[in-house]
Amino acid sequence: MSILVTGGAGYIGSHTVAELVAQGEDIIVLDNLHTGHKKAVQVEKFYQGDVRDTALLDGIFRNHRIEAVIHLAAQSLVEESVTDPLDYYDNNVVSVHRLLSKMHKYDVKNIIFSSTAAIYGEPKQIPIQESDPTEPTNPYAETKLAVEKLLTWCDQAYGIKSVSLRYCNAAGAHPNGEIGEAHDPENHLIPIILQVALGQLEYVSIYGDDYPTDDGTCIRDYIHVMDLAHAHYLSLQWLREKGESRIYNLGNGTGFSVRQIIDQAREVTGHSIPTRTTARRPGDPAILIASADRAKKELGWTPEYSDLQTIIQTAWNWHSRHPQGYKSTVR
Repeated sequence: MSILVTGGAGYIGSHTVAELVAQGEDIIVLDNLHTGHKKAVQVEKFYQGDVRDTALLDGIFRNHRIEAVIHLAAQSLVEESVTDPLDYYDNNVVSVHRLLSKMHKYDVKNIIFSSTAAIYGEPKQIPIQESDPTEPTNPYAETKLAVEKLLTWCDQAYGIKSVSLRYCNAAGAHPNGEIGEAHDPENHLIPIILQVALGQLEYVSIYGDDYPTDDGTCIRDYIHVMDLAHAHYLSLQWLREKGESRIYNLGNGTGFSVRQIIDQAREVTGHSIPTRTTARRPGDPAILIASADRAKKELGWTPEYSDLQTIIQTAWNWHSRHPQGYKSTVR
């Protein structure tokens, strides 16, 4: 039996595929390579195409014995979702509708869904619990919540079991330094900081230094991408053994401020990393930290790379060896 990973050539997807292969799973990757990279995955069964392509899905499900689907294919830029919500609903919701339709047709009963902690919106408490209100503040997060609700109804109607993983900020890279984060343009804090260290950017922008935090900058919960990858494997095991739908937060339960991230990156890279402070971005909460107690208790999940130095060191190992992402390699 095989595991179909949609979006398997993306940042989180490629690390999840690497973890599943290391665990002995037979993997099929489907990715349109819009933001993913073929070089990031080493699997024989690779399909380049869109999840919304129903003929392609028919061929994959018909030609392989698929036990479960791990769905990571999505668009995920908040500002872009605000300017083009129709595109985001088409990519992030319509695609899952078609995928679930094929799962139902071919009697595939297990799916792991890549959700986001952004569905909570402005948090009512810290750390965030899975039972907290879900009040998205942008179309991207709304699409993720819409899919979670669809999964609930598909469980009730068709017996399709799901695990939805609400991620915090994914960061870091594979310890072997061979795969990592490569977006164009880059919009995540740690890679941007490391681009400054590499001389590709002049400075890091700090959006607001007047938040009610110790150093005035926003605090976020960062989770190593390999810890996320392992959570997908444990979720697969949960569905195999328990066969019950679940929702889990995934985070370290510890927050780091923007200045703490920059200071740690300076230590890891040995570069000064200049900064410039500018106005706050609309809608940025001061603190976002999620409780992962449920995942730890039920899945037996324990973050292995939880300290900030390790997260940034693995990211630096990747970026320093691959300054142009998958376009180049420095040995």
